[in-house]
Amino acid sequence: MRRAYLRTSCISSNSLLKHTHNLEFQRFQHSGYQSLPDVHHAKSVKDGSLHHLNVGSYVVSLYMKSKNLDYACKLFDEMPERDVQSWTILISGFARTGACRFVLELFKEMQVERVCPNQFTLSSVLKSCSSLCDFRMGKGVHGWILRNGIEVDVVLENSLLDVYVKCGALDYAERLFETIKERDTVTWNIMMGAYMHIGDMEKALEMFRRVPCKDVASWNTIVYGLMQNGDERCALELLYEMVENGVSFQDVTFSVALGLASSLHVVEIGRQIHGCLVRLGIENDGFLRSSLIDMYCKCGRMDKASLIFKRTPLRAKYKFTSDEVKTEIISWSSMVSGYVRNGEHEYALITFRSMLREQFMVDRFSVTSVVSACANLGSLLLGQSIHALGQKVGYILDVHLSSCYIDMYAKCGSLTDAWMIFTLTHDPNVVLWTSMISACALHGQGKEAAQLFELMIREGMKPNEVTFVVVLNACSHAGLIEEGSKYFSLMKEVYGIKPGTEHFTCMVDLYGRAGRLNETKQFIHENGISHLSSVWKSFLSACRLHKNVELGKWVSEKLLQLEPSDEGPYVLMSNMCAADHRWEEAAEVRRLMQQRGINKVAGQSWIQLKNQVHSFVMGDRSHPHSTEIYSYLDELIARLKEIGYSLDTKLVMQDVEQEQGEALLAHHSEKLAIAYGIISTASGIPIRIMKNLRVCSDCHNFIKFTSQLLNREIIVRDLHRFHHFKHGSCSCADYW
Repeated sequence: MRRAYLRTSCISSNSLLKHTHNLEFQRFQHSGYQSLPDVHHAKSVKDGSLHHLNVGSYVVSLYMKSKNLDYACKLFDEMPERDVQSWTILISGFARTGACRFVLELFKEMQVERVCPNQFTLSSVLKSCSSLCDFRMGKGVHGWILRNGIEVDVVLENSLLDVYVKCGALDYAERLFETIKERDTVTWNIMMGAYMHIGDMEKALEMFRRVPCKDVASWNTIVYGLMQNGDERCALELLYEMVENGVSFQDVTFSVALGLASSLHVVEIGRQIHGCLVRLGIENDGFLRSSLIDMYCKCGRMDKASLIFKRTPLRAKYKFTSDEVKTEIISWSSMVSGYVRNGEHEYALITFRSMLREQFMVDRFSVTSVVSACANLGSLLLGQSIHALGQKVGYILDVHLSSCYIDMYAKCGSLTDAWMIFTLTHDPNVVLWTSMISACALHGQGKEAAQLFELMIREGMKPNEVTFVVVLNACSHAGLIEEGSKYFSLMKEVYGIKPGTEHFTCMVDLYGRAGRLNETKQFIHENGISHLSSVWKSFLSACRLHKNVELGKWVSEKLLQLEPSDEGPYVLMSNMCAADHRWEEAAEVRRLMQQRGINKVAGQSWIQLKNQVHSFVMGDRSHPHSTEIYSYLDELIARLKEIGYSLDTKLVMQDVEQEQGEALLAHHSEKLAIAYGIISTASGIPIRIMKNLRVCSDCHNFIKFTSQLLNREIIVRDLHRFHHFKHGSCSCADYW
């Protein structure tokens, strides 16, 4: 069995000892540098003492401590006599290295040779059972101890207790706990951890209060457990109690406290802990420094996180220990994810590039974070590069990574790549299915999204709340009223999911887009959701879409009662009045906005070319190539008019003459971005632009005619979805 372990270990086979002691001694004699085990081994071979039991066991222990496992095994096999001490040295050594299966095999061999294990042997064997969650073996060892009348101490009892807890046998653990007469803090901590693992915080707290002599580990266990189970407030109270009781903090305590500040998003607590670390002179400890960075990132203080991060050694060529390298990678990952979480996606990409340049290993967490940044920026080329890097590093497509890739490709406009990732991923879970349904919905493929949802259910996958939000949104944007209504009922009646704000908003949007404004009003009343501002926003958008000004005024009044400082209802109402040529009412709404200090968000479009983002706003002439852009755009509009396009001046929200209205429409931000894309790229390359607001109907019409005239594929991502324009038509089928 030991030979089998050696063959499957990572240790080189040519390092095995020679079979004869003479050859072995020659190797030691003629080698250069000799380690301590080598020296003792050579000396014992030379003076003939190696065959003495205590000497052989001692040399085996030296090899185990120096992690020369092949030498230790070979020497152990050659020992003419082996007692419990020599067996324990080998078993405990392999237990420390994590070779748990091998430990259990050694224990079986030990029993075959009828060598009775001691408490140290049994403790190592039980530790391996815990690591493997091998309940049967652990219970068997417990039975052997009882049958043979082995005297157990608290260490061995704790090892048995840990086996039952790790294997999920809480009833066994509770019975054993009650039989332990002399419990130490480890005993109590194991049971506290058991209750926290199953989420029974009431019993965990009760157990904590019963601990006669609480040490710092007890406090760490309960505070961390409360935080992990979502009871951060109670955890904070215990942390303050810990301080009041004068318990000295360990590194782990500081890290848990910083994690608690992160969870609560209370930067002041984090700053106080930071001050303690500075006063104690341990703020530069790698473990604590990475915890500080993570805390400031999660509390939205990227400036503070950046200052601490800059004190971190940046070059991987410096000699770090393995633990130091791990903490450095964690710090880099925290910075990347922190920038993404706080919406600073460009800085996330810059930091990630620096991480690569400094030759630090890219972990999965960093990859998923930077992929999210690419998704939010709509940077397809960079996202593809990150995907290639992940493949090069060797990261397998699990459901989490695949979900990130699907989201990125969908938000960057490549639904084909999203489908590829979905089909390549084995054993998709509900998150992956939901991501793919969302991707279809985002690209206007509502019917495909509904079909995928149906397939998901047939495959036996249970949809969750997010899945229903996604599929209802897909139905809304595709006008699938019957399907949407069916899924809303299915969610409540079959899956027992209580509708939330997003579900109600999707249903209001579904009816509103279809022009069923009376049904929308009735739905809001019947479901008692008039307190939700999001449903009124959706209703108001529907009123504007279907030009129902009177109903729109009533809805806007309801909405302004809930959110008087939100610019949305003012803008929509003003635009509705302007579209109906009620110029005085539109002007009055704009005056009201000015009086209340409410500003309208300017429409902005951007296009990425050669790793550079070019932004445009309506009428903007700040771009270096503005002369060429405007000249080409005017020429293009003239050509489009020849094939049937006309500027829809009804969309002009100002009381101006026809000619001036056309000039305003002609220079919308998306038209400028598309014009720049056309003059800057080859004819066969798709043009991809993004806009921060909903694309207007005139621009939508303009892009359709442009794709027909120039035979160009144009992909537009607006506030809600993607529009794929090709051969004069759009993927949304003019329903958006």
